[in-house]
Amino acid sequence: MAVVFLLYVIAEVAAVWAVGSAVGVLGTIGLLLAGAFVGSWLARREGGKAMRAFVETARAGRPAEKELTDGMLVALGGVLIMLPGFVSDVIGLLLLLPPTRSVARKIWLRRAEKRAIRFANQRRGPVMVVDSEVVTEDHPPPPRSSQPPIIEGRVIEG
Repeated sequence: MAVVFLLYVIAEVAAVWAVGSAVGVLGTIGLLLAGAFVGSWLARREGGKAMRAFVETARAGRPAEKELTDGMLVALGGVLIMLPGFVSDVIGLLLLLPPTRSVARKIWLRRAEKRAIRFANQRRGPVMVVDSEVVTEDHPPPPRSSQPPIIEGRVIEG
């Protein structure tokens, strides 16, 4: 992770240096400020859209992982745009635009699903899902019957 951060800092310095040598110091500062203003406006607009989509989906009672991930990616894009530098501005802009955000969302959800499965396997051993029932090595799947199961137990009143 430290290597990635170091490479990011080197890329930012190189980008600012290249733009500064092409347009000058004042032009570079102007571009950085313009990127921050345009990016914050775009982040606010896209964040509002993501929030409205989340509220609409929640009211309809549907799963909202797409809308939550969109909101998270918009927030991350807004933070990246507010950081000084051209590399972070480009990455933040890509996260704010809907077509590229959908690609990032698919990658993010696929990665989160793999990590969740890996975490579950580390915590309780290999897990397999059979007909919406979790099956582990310790607990084989229950036998199937046409009758609904009878649940016995005590009722505790208090």
